[in-house]
Amino acid sequence: MIELEAGDAWMTVAPMAGGRIAQLEVAERALLHDDAGGSPLTWGCYPMVPWAGRVRDGRFRFDGVDERVPVNMPPHAIHGTAFESPWQVVDAGRDYCELQIELSWHFGGRAHQHLHLDEHGLTCVLTVYANALAMPAVVGWHPCFRKPLSADLQFGHMHVRDAAGIATAELVAPKPHPWDDCFVEPLAPLQLHYPDLTLVVASDCDHWVVYDEPAEMTCVEPQSGPPDAFTIGGAARLAPGEMLQRHMTLRWKSAR
Repeated sequence: MIELEAGDAWMTVAPMAGGRIAQLEVAERALLHDDAGGSPLTWGCYPMVPWAGRVRDGRFRFDGVDERVPVNMPPHAIHGTAFESPWQVVDAGRDYCELQIELSWHFGGRAHQHLHLDEHGLTCVLTVYANALAMPAVVGWHPCFRKPLSADLQFGHMHVRDAAGIATAELVAPKPHPWDDCFVEPLAPLQLHYPDLTLVVASDCDHWVVYDEPAEMTCVEPQSGPPDAFTIGGAARLAPGEMLQRHMTLRWKSAR
């Protein structure tokens, strides 16, 4: 476990548990749901690579070839290959760390994380590289925040989900909560309000999955493409040697 600190912020990173942020505390307030004994899908903040969200039935077509990936949430594949795998620590200091992993799927490739904590927030950079083979790619983060008092999460449109619960390419106006849905076009800063602070989630990703159905947590997940992007569109195509990189920031301010 790696410990980072800056000002009154403290966090732990678990390289062996999918390279995830295990906990983030600000002024002794824990912000992440941290039931490490539960499902790896529902604790901490983990990177999603080389895809984010579901891949329908673990199947897609790339460059004219039918491909399959392991089904880890039957009958679908979800959140990539790295969130349950050990990451290698490349470097670490008092307020930063760098991790990397070789991707365990047919296309190969490599992912790299840079995490930097400061007294006002956290910056995360996630990069995926293609090696010898061209590959599709979507990257993102899955922060499982402890349930806030309230949340300001406003978007222009959302992806329609079909009977299997999978996002389609069709966009509509957002429907009422609770959500387990993918959105585009944030209309205002995305904010979670706690008794003593407000947390602002920002990213250069253009898709956002919000999962606020559970009573104990709210997940606000920036992604570079929608769920099932390998099929419905929105994934990057990386030629050998190319990369896809995205950023996420968590910034906090006192509510006092």
